[in-house]
Amino acid sequence: MKFWKMNGAGNDFLILNNLEERLPAEAFPRLARTLCERRLSIGADGFMVVEAPTQGGDYRMLFFNSDGTVGEMCGNGARCICRYGYETGLAGEVQRVETTAGMVTGRRMDRRRYRVRLNDPTTLRLDYPVEVDGVTYPCAYVELGNPGLPHAAVPFPGLREADTDQLRNLGRKLRHHPAFPKGANVNFYELTGPDELYERTFERGVEDFTYACGTGTGSVVTVLTLQGAVSGHNVHVRMPGGELVIDVEREGERVTDLFLTGPTNIVCRGEITDEEL
Repeated sequence: MKFWKMNGAGNDFLILNNLEERLPAEAFPRLARTLCERRLSIGADGFMVVEAPTQGGDYRMLFFNSDGTVGEMCGNGARCICRYGYETGLAGEVQRVETTAGMVTGRRMDRRRYRVRLNDPTTLRLDYPVEVDGVTYPCAYVELGNPGLPHAAVPFPGLREADTDQLRNLGRKLRHHPAFPKGANVNFYELTGPDELYERTFERGVEDFTYACGTGTGSVVTVLTLQGAVSGHNVHVRMPGGELVIDVEREGERVTDLFLTGPTNIVCRGEITDEEL
């Protein structure tokens, strides 16, 4: 099996073109679990499969978390797969990618930088406090697309200096909190300047912190824009893996367009010979 490994701001993925490989759909969860294991195989946060389009797009993107569960969408994954689509001739500089959560439009900005229009917010609760171990945390809740990709946005003062183990423990408890019936990606954030913030995301399906999360970044900036804390235009978000830029277009309290821009990196291309498979 041929594969590409890519990352977007440190969020890393394996890409398999099933238009060529023609593997059965039931194989994908095991492939994701096996290949995403960092010490026993290639290692990645997620596994993406290119399939034939069914709704008028250029191609279909299936996304699997590293634990083999299906992900509704992935923002950094979509940016990476847009570059893959362009580099392999599946689509041009503007492309329409079918995802489980709905159609995503991508645009090539330059050789390595790609911009995607994320799925629309379908659920939005700006004031949604959650209690953990007797402490109430201010929180907002966002779902992008349909079915919605769930995100909790949690302000956390001193995030850069926070103890990682303690933060991981809190992230795990919030990720499984009954306030979030679907589970949630937990995005801790701290405003660091005008239209600037720092973010760390505990991702559902990875069950740990990742270096970046595109849909999480979009969800956090959506919340802050509607709360009046940022302008919504050219908002820079730093994460351990790099920087992403979010733009929010709105009509009153309704978000009309949500854009994610950032870098892509082709790490390697090769052939999978994993004997466990």
